[in-house]
Amino acid sequence: MRYFIEIAYKGTNFHGWQKQPNANSIQEEIEKALTILFRNPISIVGAGRTDAGVHAKQLFAHFDTTSPIDLKETTYRLNALVPKSIVIQGIYSVIPNAHARFDAISRSYEYHICLKNNPFILDTSWQVTHKQFDLTKMNQAAGILLKHTDFKAFSKSKTDVKTYLCTIETAYWEKSDDSLIFYITANRFLRNMVRAIVGTLLDLGLHKISLAEFEQIVESRDRSKSGLSVPAKGLFLTKISYPHHIFNP
Repeated sequence: MRYFIEIAYKGTNFHGWQKQPNANSIQEEIEKALTILFRNPISIVGAGRTDAGVHAKQLFAHFDTTSPIDLKETTYRLNALVPKSIVIQGIYSVIPNAHARFDAISRSYEYHICLKNNPFILDTSWQVTHKQFDLTKMNQAAGILLKHTDFKAFSKSKTDVKTYLCTIETAYWEKSDDSLIFYITANRFLRNMVRAIVGTLLDLGLHKISLAEFEQIVESRDRSKSGLSVPAKGLFLTKISYPHHIFNP
């Protein structure tokens, strides 16, 4: 039997999603809890990887069992076993060949910037004070992203991907009180892509580059020409979408 598990977590105290030697990860914590619960080694496959310090409001992973499980009871018991910074939102029965990573249709991220010092959100936003950003220009540049599909200019240099092609569906900024939030949805993302895009858009918002120069950066396919990679703590994976047919009634 195959199941999808819906997870939310605060990534501050973890070295990212992926299990790795001598480092605490979200994947490892959930696999340990599942193994204790089922008294057999259980591995999970995530929809993607988040880096150290990145958070998730929604991430899915899949795992297999030899017999059916009680979805609500298993969810309750898992939450008692994982650290408090990880929450199991639900478990769902899916068709046998459903895949948390390869069946995902789209992924959405938010990047949070706080424009004043706030001690209560130090771990979940990047605090940038005493700067005025041109939000109109930043949203114009975000719209330019939708015209392109090759985002090598925003990808981590040493990565093993076969293609740098992504289809961005939405990308825009919103300002609310003392915060700026960047929203972006695409069919897939490259490593470090959102943080590099945000850093470059902030350069434009400070008038360090023009709209024409921003588009030239996208077309250059050269990571050295784009902006800094903003800190991980402001980044949230917020939604992963799947086709309805993979979920059992």
